[in-house]
Amino acid sequence: MQITNFMNKTSHSFEISPKKHLLYINFREYWRYRDLLFLLVKRDFVAAYKQTVLGPLWFFIQPIISSIIYSVVFNRVAKISTNEVPPYLFYLGSLTMWSFFSACFTSSSNLFTGGAALFGKVYFPRLIVPLAAIINNMIRFGMQFLLFIATYLYYMYYSTSNVALDISIYILLLPVLIILVSGIGLGLGIIVSSLTTKYRDLTNLVGFGIQLLLYASPVIYPVSQIPEDIPYLKEILALNPLTSILESFRLAFFETGSTMHWGGLLYTFVFMVVVFIIGLIAFNRTEKNFIDTV
Repeated sequence: MQITNFMNKTSHSFEISPKKHLLYINFREYWRYRDLLFLLVKRDFVAAYKQTVLGPLWFFIQPIISSIIYSVVFNRVAKISTNEVPPYLFYLGSLTMWSFFSACFTSSSNLFTGGAALFGKVYFPRLIVPLAAIINNMIRFGMQFLLFIATYLYYMYYSTSNVALDISIYILLLPVLIILVSGIGLGLGIIVSSLTTKYRDLTNLVGFGIQLLLYASPVIYPVSQIPEDIPYLKEILALNPLTSILESFRLAFFETGSTMHWGGLLYTFVFMVVVFIIGLIAFNRTEKNFIDTV
């Protein structure tokens, strides 16, 4: 009888139970797996440019070439004004922030399909994978932002341009803008990733959708250059949560052409929270049985 009672008390050391609700996040568990998070960040950073000739220099080459092409095509050929801001500097700043969003979204959109082989072998908190991608993209953004700052200082002190460049007080919003971009990219990415476990053709629409969103965002043009004779165009553009982010980023560095709307930033924050909550619900629902469908 004593042996039976002892066996009943020590028959297990821990209990595995399902999540309590769809918004459940076990922060203690994620903290225990922090070493895995740092390992995945290192893996993604090294694997991206392993066995390449230029390596991490591509962090700088890509925005430099893209900014030159945009300056020629959209400013010189299409005659799109940058409000007297040097075109190359204007597009470099816009593309730095846009590339950060694009990378966060695309890296999170293949969470389940891209990590199915790893998820099927060992257990760990699945959300660590997109978090590692977000941190890796922040590192990449930091390097490209340093390139933008170096170019900005060159135009400020050595360029013969008559445009007055001055860093405004809105530079203090930069950490907030980074959080908003990463939150929106992560939320939208895990929503798409959850849907692609059943609808694989959505994967093909990610790249196409990013290209469409690029032209639907004020990346290649400032909002102030939108013609007034086109009704409701600015109102429609204001529905894009990236609009206030890009305008605020440019306002922090350029004196002309950008306007600050606190209501737009509030809308972007609310959009980020809603998208992240929907993404978390979709993620927790899909996590339970996605191995059977992938």
